[in-house]
Amino acid sequence: MTDIFAPKLTDNLLPYDGLVNDLGIVIDYPSPLFYNLVTELPWQEDIVTLFGKTHITTRQIVWMGDSDIDYQYSGHTRQTIPWTDTVFHVKHHIEQKLLDLGIDANFNSCLLNYYPSGEDGMGYHADDERELGEQPVIASLSLGATRKFVFKHKKTQDKVELYLESGQLIVMHGDTQSFWKHSITKTKKVTTGRISLTFRQIYPNNRS
Repeated sequence: MTDIFAPKLTDNLLPYDGLVNDLGIVIDYPSPLFYNLVTELPWQEDIVTLFGKTHITTRQIVWMGDSDIDYQYSGHTRQTIPWTDTVFHVKHHIEQKLLDLGIDANFNSCLLNYYPSGEDGMGYHADDERELGEQPVIASLSLGATRKFVFKHKKTQDKVELYLESGQLIVMHGDTQSFWKHSITKTKKVTTGRISLTFRQIYPNNRS
C-alpha cells in the first residue's frame, strides 16, 4: 500500500496503468463555496441498484450540465439540471487549471456528491460508463471536511491512499478508469460534511 501525503503537483499518484495528478488547493475561499452549494442546490438522495437490490443512500447528489446530458450508472438515469452561475464559474476555473497542466478539457457535466458526515461514503467503483469515452478526463474538486480517498487496482489490488482537503483538486485521466477503482471510505471520526464536484465530458452518442 502506498500512502501519499504531500505529492508534487505534476507527479503521477499512480504507480502504473493510469494517470492521476494532484493540483493542490485551487479555490481561495472554499468554505463560502461549500456553504453556498449545501444551501442552494436541490440535493436528492441517490438510488443505486447492485446485484438486483436497490438502495437509497444518505449521500445526496445533483447532476448538472448542458441540456440533454443525462447520466446513467448503477441501473438508474440521473436527470440534468442547468448549470448554476457558481458551478459554471468553478468549471471554467478548473478547465484553466488543467490547461496549465497541458490537459485541454471542455466539461459538459458535473456530478456533485454531498456527504453529510464521515459515516457517508462511496464504495469502490470506476467511472467507466461508455458515454464517458475510452480515456475520460475527470476532475474532482473537494470542499468541506478532509476525507480519505483510495484507489485500488482492479487486478493486482494494490492501493494508493490520499487525504483530500477543502479546495483540493485531483484529475484522473489516461487509463485510470480502465484499471483502477476508487472510493471514499467511511469514518466515525469526521462529523462534518463534504462535497465533491466531479467534472466530466459526456458523449451521448456512445450510449448502448
